[in-house]
Amino acid sequence: MKRLFGPLLAMVLLVLVGIGIWFSASDQWAARKQLHVVGLTGSEKLPFFQDPQVIAVLAQHGLVVDARQAGSRQIATHPDLDKVDFAFPAGTPAAALIRQQRPKAVAFTPFYAPMAIATWQPITAVLEQAGLVQSQGSYKVLNMRAYLDAFKHQLRWSDLPGNRSYPSSRQILIKTTDVRKSNSAAMYLALMAYLINQQQVVTDSASVDGLFPTIQQLFVDQGFVESSSQVPFDDYLVMGMGHTPLLFIYEAQYIGAAHAEQGGLPPQAALLYPQPEIFSKHVFLALTEGGRKLGELLQNDPELKRLANIHGFRNDQRDYFDQQVKSLGLQLAPSFIDVIEPPSYEVIERVISRIESAYQ
Repeated sequence: MKRLFGPLLAMVLLVLVGIGIWFSASDQWAARKQLHVVGLTGSEKLPFFQDPQVIAVLAQHGLVVDARQAGSRQIATHPDLDKVDFAFPAGTPAAALIRQQRPKAVAFTPFYAPMAIATWQPITAVLEQAGLVQSQGSYKVLNMRAYLDAFKHQLRWSDLPGNRSYPSSRQILIKTTDVRKSNSAAMYLALMAYLINQQQVVTDSASVDGLFPTIQQLFVDQGFVESSSQVPFDDYLVMGMGHTPLLFIYEAQYIGAAHAEQGGLPPQAALLYPQPEIFSKHVFLALTEGGRKLGELLQNDPELKRLANIHGFRNDQRDYFDQQVKSLGLQLAPSFIDVIEPPSYEVIERVISRIESAYQ
């Protein structure tokens, strides 16, 4: 018996070693099969790419994605564009410039986000009483024409009749990100330029010169602003109404924050939609074959589309988006009618370059 035990033990050990070697080799082979894809994206989409569920789905398709943050407007002229597999800015103007410079880039539009205004229930009530906010069924809109008129008259919160909820001496002003770097601020610029230009999309230099003084003040009067959309939204969540009464954001940021695992929205948080509305299309530009594979997955994979909905982005998977919004108890706009298009990249750049000179 003892004579048999030694060889048998040796055989068992040999088999175990073989299995270990096989699993190790198998893991190494699987790792080698994973395609590493690197790209530039706006900060509003980083939580999506960092989501463990998203990472797992991509891994099942053989992809490991390294999404690096850059301002959406900065992505269009980023020096590393020749070194990455994809560019994923927010907004069509920046994407259009990248496609002009790189005609072979393959474009996908996996999701979009309406622009919105993060605010608070007491602020909403005050603005509604003043006639700047109206109800549209289950959601509320901020009349941007009325807001522009209030801005031109330098109206302050304390000037609003019957305002006991927020009697601040500050000017009524929507806060944005840095328009020189961030797409969300560029969308605000596009919207306000449309209104100042007699409700027409700005198309020429003469129009730019005419609307510039008001546009400049809309941004310069804000004082210091952040370069990415996530930082001021985090400040809104943490610092409250006194710090940020009105903030121009992507709707997706508000929905994403509503989930319990993200901490939920603070008490009395509220959302307004600008009227007219403007959309930010998140255009994915594949610059390599690996980028193309990722773009196709984002565009077509049902699970990734569902996870995009969870992070607040809208796509053609409408039923699931509506279900999760309902489960969160949010009063969001189901659809939009009064929607404008942004100007061309060249026109936006002309306005922004003028604003940059004003800052300097």
